[in-house]
Amino acid sequence: MPQYLLTHLVEYIREQRLFDPSQKVLLAVSGGVDSTVMAHLFKAAGFAAGLAHCNFQLRGTESLRDERFVQELAATLGLPFFHTRFDTSAYADEHHVSIQVAARELRYQWLENIRQEQGYDYIATAHHLQDSVETALMNFAKGTGIAGLHGILPRQERIIRPLLFAEKDTLLAYAMLHRLSYVEDSSNITDKYTRNFFRHQVIPRIQEIYPGAVKNMAATIQRLKEAEILYQQSLAQYRKKLLVQSGNTWMIAVRKLQHVAPLQTIAWELLRCFGCSPAQTEQVLALLHSESGRYVETATHRIVRNRAWLLITPVQTSAAPLLVIDQAPAHLHFEGGQLQIRLLERATAGSIPAAADIAWLDAAKVRFPLILRKWKTGDYFYPLGMPKKKKLSRFFIDQKLSLPQKENVWVLESEKRILWVVGMRIDDRFKISAGATQVLSVQLSAK
Repeated sequence: MPQYLLTHLVEYIREQRLFDPSQKVLLAVSGGVDSTVMAHLFKAAGFAAGLAHCNFQLRGTESLRDERFVQELAATLGLPFFHTRFDTSAYADEHHVSIQVAARELRYQWLENIRQEQGYDYIATAHHLQDSVETALMNFAKGTGIAGLHGILPRQERIIRPLLFAEKDTLLAYAMLHRLSYVEDSSNITDKYTRNFFRHQVIPRIQEIYPGAVKNMAATIQRLKEAEILYQQSLAQYRKKLLVQSGNTWMIAVRKLQHVAPLQTIAWELLRCFGCSPAQTEQVLALLHSESGRYVETATHRIVRNRAWLLITPVQTSAAPLLVIDQAPAHLHFEGGQLQIRLLERATAGSIPAAADIAWLDAAKVRFPLILRKWKTGDYFYPLGMPKKKKLSRFFIDQKLSLPQKENVWVLESEKRILWVVGMRIDDRFKISAGATQVLSVQLSAK
């Protein structure tokens, strides 16, 4: 019942031990009904709180309206107000993530900075019961395993969710009962976002058959949280029994692993921390019946069958040294072969070679010294013919490179900009322009 919401909030905070009433809590407030009700409840309960608002600048004047509303709400409640504005689209482009991921990363990083700078003990978000059910259903659909089925947790480090006990309808009824104004985010209407699709399409259809579905699922989530504790305790015993460490190598006795049950679940939980996907777990289990020498490579490790053991070692991608090229012409021997570097006059050089092992670059755009090195995580370039940058890790996926092939990719760079992914593709920024007078020719050959 909405009239008892304040009492239930105080009880929930005490039962879940979210924070001590003497501590300060920074409230993440968007201006929507959930966070607005949370702000009013914290004020009514007498908790020491401040309001923090992020303007992601994605909805034009509507974003400015929300910012002004939260500022006025803080003034009305007599609570400190903190706000910031983000260029969310630029962040998403730069880090190659979705707008939703960009907004979440920017939001939580800023909230944590404000919490530390202003001396708050916790950050509170206004997630409620339906949010937790939606999260559990989404994780179930994605196949995240039992750990993803506990929904949203009431507390994770310095983040607390004091409204997880409350249903959305109860929050709306409370706002109506107390005549609270709030703002509506127009992006919540569209179903193009995964959460909105579950919110508007999936759960309502389930409720047509089972009207009490949300409460029933919430109760199941609570039981799953407790079941997960037992699950993790059992897994800890298996890790202790099966995993043996020697330096940077982990070892699993083949015979011991063959006799555990349930094999699929235990193997997946043991191997996932070594970058193993569910599909690769099947491949690793096949090693239990293979000859020595066969292996499976994950994103981070190599798992090798070696007689009576599975050996798990990190994949080495950056052991090679940097090689410096001070001038042209030059002839360089390196682990991947040889590079022949020459300066050519464009007028007499002929047509641009199509071969992947020859790179022709506009010499006027290149600055010495050049650096030849193995690629590393985070590297990006502008592939020839493309106006946007691409991470090499993504480029390799597009090129269908195997993990051993990826480990042997070298790049040539100038002033920390990649000129050429050696033997594969030059950077579009250094291609031969119409007015080029000199060509820097870099040719790869075998040792």
